[in-house]
Amino acid sequence: MRRSLAAFFLIILSVCAQAQQRDVPGARDYPGIGRFAGSIVTGYQAKDFDATRLQAKPFKDGRATDARRLEGRVTRIAYRTNPGPSIVEVARNYENQLARAGFETLLACDTDDCGAIPFTEGLDTLPVPQMWIDGFNYRYIAARKADGASETYAAVLVSKNNDDIYTQLVVTVVGNMANKMVDAAAMTKGLGEKGHIALYGIYFDTDKAIVKGESKPTLDEIAKMLRAQPQLAIVIVGHTDSQGAYDYNMDLSRRRAEAVAGELAQNYQIARTRLRTAGVGFLAPVGSNASEDGRALNRRVELVAP
Repeated sequence: MRRSLAAFFLIILSVCAQAQQRDVPGARDYPGIGRFAGSIVTGYQAKDFDATRLQAKPFKDGRATDARRLEGRVTRIAYRTNPGPSIVEVARNYENQLARAGFETLLACDTDDCGAIPFTEGLDTLPVPQMWIDGFNYRYIAARKADGASETYAAVLVSKNNDDIYTQLVVTVVGNMANKMVDAAAMTKGLGEKGHIALYGIYFDTDKAIVKGESKPTLDEIAKMLRAQPQLAIVIVGHTDSQGAYDYNMDLSRRRAEAVAGELAQNYQIARTRLRTAGVGFLAPVGSNASEDGRALNRRVELVAP
């Protein structure tokens, strides 16, 4: 019975994956690398700071010989390519593109040379049905690029599900975590001196307007400031980068601001009348939307003194 249910579940996932005909909302290609012709994005995740795993050498006796844990700005993109090209063709195209983008290849291996199934278990991959991996048929590429003090790693995994080719690209720009904690005193100072303050410690998943749990320290400080100044009312303003449609970003930024206000009202008992909200999408950038660093600065929540 369990086997039958598992098989049924995999069939449903496969049918859903095949039904997808366009990129998942909010997805975009990584600048300078792009995608194989005819592919669509099945999974997308971009984190200002995260950890990922990269294998720089093949496995030996079922164990990693050069596994690297990288921390920094991490972008994970999964693609599906309809039947036609081979795993080798897709992988070679990515390998060549990485070379043109200035990356040095650390590892390029096929299934047996990589380490077969144990190797895939040591990789950082998006879940099914975003990314499918056949442990008996895949190709993996790991590459590194150094540009002055900046260090960037790229990992490409290409495999198959039925006749569709699935590719995952993980790009990690190595760096230290930015200090995004702004305490109540800094918020009060910013509102008093400039009339607004940008907060980068409130987190949402891509294209979502649900405040994540790791936002609690920043929410605690907002509540602390408001409790210390009972007469203070603020406007919570959501901001996005320029990726995506204008109307979509305006709506997303508004919903995110409302989600923050909802958290403060529900979990901190801050009167809702003290919390106005607005969303301005990408209309008030503080960095260039032409670069990932600039886009990261533009994705923020601001407190504004009316």
